[in-house]
Amino acid sequence: MANDSPPIVLCFGVSDPTSASGIQADLLTLASMGCHGVTVLTGYAVRDSASADEITALDPDAVANQARMLLEDMPIAAFKVGATLRAEIASAIAEVVADYDDVPLILSPDFTMDDEHVLSADELRESIAELLAPQTTLLVADASALLQLAQPDPDAEAPSQEDAISHLLSHGCEYVLAIDGTTQQAINTLYGEDGQIRQDAWERSPNRMLGVNDTLAAAITALLANGIEAPEAVREAQEYVFQASRSAFRPGMGGYVPDRFFWAKGDELKGENEGEDAESSDPESDIPARSRDIGSGDALH
Repeated sequence: MANDSPPIVLCFGVSDPTSASGIQADLLTLASMGCHGVTVLTGYAVRDSASADEITALDPDAVANQARMLLEDMPIAAFKVGATLRAEIASAIAEVVADYDDVPLILSPDFTMDDEHVLSADELRESIAELLAPQTTLLVADASALLQLAQPDPDAEAPSQEDAISHLLSHGCEYVLAIDGTTQQAINTLYGEDGQIRQDAWERSPNRMLGVNDTLAAAITALLANGIEAPEAVREAQEYVFQASRSAFRPGMGGYVPDRFFWAKGDELKGENEGEDAESSDPESDIPARSRDIGSGDALH
C-alpha cells in the first residue's frame, strides 16, 4: 500500500438509495473528511426522500464473509456499525470485529429499522447490547436507544438515562455520546468512565433533516481513524455536521439532506456566519458560534 493512502474505514449498514443515510451517507462523509470508506451491507431499503416502503436484511453469513475478505485485504483504521436489522447479523458482526480489538469501533444503532418478518426487534436489541456494545469505542445514541441497550427486555423496569449510560460504560463501552433530539437545540453530551466529558449545543435546522445521526457518527469515525482523540473528534464532528446541515438541500419531495461537501462552496458560509456569538464555558474551545461546550466533569451517579 502507498504510504500516502488515506485511512480506510469499514462501514456496516443499510443501503439507502437516496444517499441521505446509511452506507451511502457514510461514504460521502468519510470521503469529505479524508478517509477511504469500504462497505459491508446488512440490508437494503426501498425508499425515496419522503418515506421507506420496505427494508430487507441480508444473510448473516454473507455479511461476515464480505467483512473478512476486506479485512484480509486492507488495513482497517476504524469500524462504523449502523443499522444491523437482525440479531444474527449483529452477532456475525460482533464475532468479526472481536478479532480486531485494537481498531476503534463506532456504534450508531438504528432500532427504527429491523426486519420484523425475520426476527423480533427485542432480539435485535439484546444481541447488540450483549455482543456489540461491550466492544464499542464510542456509542452514538439518543435516549430511546440508550435505554433499550441498557435494558433490552421490554418487560423489565426501564432505567433512567443516567443509569443506562453508567451501565453501558461499566460493561465495556469506552465513550457514550448521548443525543437529545427533543429540543429546539441539538444537545449532545459525551460521557466516559469518569462521567461527563463535554456537552455541546447547536441550533437545529427548521427543516426535516435526513441522515444527521449517520453523518455525525461517520464524521467521528473518520476523525478517530485519523488518530484524533475521542473528545476532540466529537467536537470537530459536531461542527462538521452543523455546517453540512446549514448547507442542506432538498433533492426530492421529502426531507433535506446534509451537504457533506459544503466546504467545496468556498467561503460563502463563513461569510454568512460571521458575527454570531459563540457560547462556551471552555476558554480553550475553538468551537465556532452555534456550537458550544456547556459543561464538563459532572460525574454520573
